[in-house]
Amino acid sequence: MPAGAESGKQAVVLVSGGLDSATMLAIARAEGFACYALTFDYGQRHRVELEAARAIAARLGALDHRVVKLDIGWMGGSALTDRAIAVPEIPTEGIPATYVPARNTVFLSIALGWAEVLGAQDVFIGVNAIDYSGYPDCRPEYIEAFERLARIATRAGVENRPIKIRAPLIQMRKDEIIRTGVGLGVDFALTISCYDPDPEGRACGRCDACRLRRQGFAGAGIADPTRYL
Repeated sequence: MPAGAESGKQAVVLVSGGLDSATMLAIARAEGFACYALTFDYGQRHRVELEAARAIAARLGALDHRVVKLDIGWMGGSALTDRAIAVPEIPTEGIPATYVPARNTVFLSIALGWAEVLGAQDVFIGVNAIDYSGYPDCRPEYIEAFERLARIATRAGVENRPIKIRAPLIQMRKDEIIRTGVGLGVDFALTISCYDPDPEGRACGRCDACRLRRQGFAGAGIADPTRYL
């Protein structure tokens, strides 16, 4: 019987294929939730993360996993969706070119709808405001604001069954996230963080996501299983 089935606890968990969302799925499972994993095929250049998400959801026992085709890449504005914009290889000032306009708002809105249909009262998202790239939709005030929106924008909220937006990693350093994941049995070799991997799925080792990942494993004192170029 899947975790959470006896307790009736269900959660929608956003799974990107990276180490943060893998750890978050493991946390949700450890808390006794039956997990419904949700991944978005949104026109991202680093499409290898979709296969990583499938592997993670299967390994960590998601009850169901949906990969939703939702192309927001047509609007451009991000190095992750527009090949005309280079993925930065050194840290930059301000919000970086890898920010995808309104991405988490779009993703959370769909997760919220699925949670309502399932009768789930929790949505998990792996945002982090400590070791991150400075995206505005990864901050605590954003999560708090979206949860307030969920209370007034859904039938569940109006009927006093509010859906919680859970972000358990938001105040954790990358090394803490990695240690937590290892403690929960996450196989980080299945995950991919790189914004610009090669066709074989090897990480570039230069982008912001690779830099944070490497620093995290070094800080945790754990061997980095990533395949780098």
